[in-house]
Amino acid sequence: MKAKVKQTFNSLAGIYEHQVDDGSLFNSEFERPAMLEQIPDSLEGKDILDAGCAAGWYTAELARRGANVTGADLSPEMISSAKSRIGNKARLVCCDLEGELPFDSHSFDWIISSLTLHYLKDWNQTFAEFHRILRPGGTILFSVHHPFMDMKLLDEPDYLAAEMIVDRWTKAGQTFDVPFYRRPLQDIINKTIARFSMQELIEPRPTQVFKERRPEQYEKLMKAPHFLIVRAAKAL
Repeated sequence: MKAKVKQTFNSLAGIYEHQVDDGSLFNSEFERPAMLEQIPDSLEGKDILDAGCAAGWYTAELARRGANVTGADLSPEMISSAKSRIGNKARLVCCDLEGELPFDSHSFDWIISSLTLHYLKDWNQTFAEFHRILRPGGTILFSVHHPFMDMKLLDEPDYLAAEMIVDRWTKAGQTFDVPFYRRPLQDIINKTIARFSMQELIEPRPTQVFKERRPEQYEKLMKAPHFLIVRAAKAL
C-alpha cells in the first residue's frame, strides 16, 4: 500500500506542480479556504510543519505569512516539485509520516496536514510523533476525506471498519489508481483526543466561486459532507 501511494504521487508530482492550484475547485474553492480560515494571517516567527506537503502549495502560503516552514512528504518527486515552487523559502524533507520523524522534540508551533492522513493505515505512531514534535500549547490542524463521502465509493461498505479504497482519478488526460483508507468518524476523533485537546470540528462548504462554476455539483456538496477538518491543541 505505502509503495503504491509513493509510486502514484511520484507520477502525479508534475501535475500537482503545474495544474492542481487552479485546475481543481475541490482544492482552490473548497478545502483550502476552509483550512485557511483557521490559520492566522500573520505567522511571523512561528515554526510550522506542513505534513504531507505534496507540491508545496500550503508550504508557500505559510511562508508568505511569515512562518518558518518545513514541508515533509513521502514522495521524492513531490519534494522535487515543491523545491521548484519554493526555492529556499522553506525546508523540505522526504520522510514517512508513519515512522519516526526526523525532527527534534518541541520543534513546531503548528502542524498542518492537508488531505494526507487518509493515506496512512495507522495513525497511532503518526500522532505520537506529532505530539512529540509539537510545542506545549501548539496547534494541529488537519483535513481528511469525510467518512460518509468515502462510503459512496464502496459496493458493500462497513462503516465501523477501517477500509482500504482504490479511487480512480483522471488528471491531465491520464488515469491514476489512488489507494487510501476510509475510517469511521469515531476513529478520527478518538485518535485525535487521545493525545490532543479538540478545539473544533468543521464540515466545510464550497465557496461562491465553486457555485458559479459548478452549480449542480455545488448543490450536491451542500447536501452531503465531502471533507472533514479537525483543529486540536497540545496541552500546556
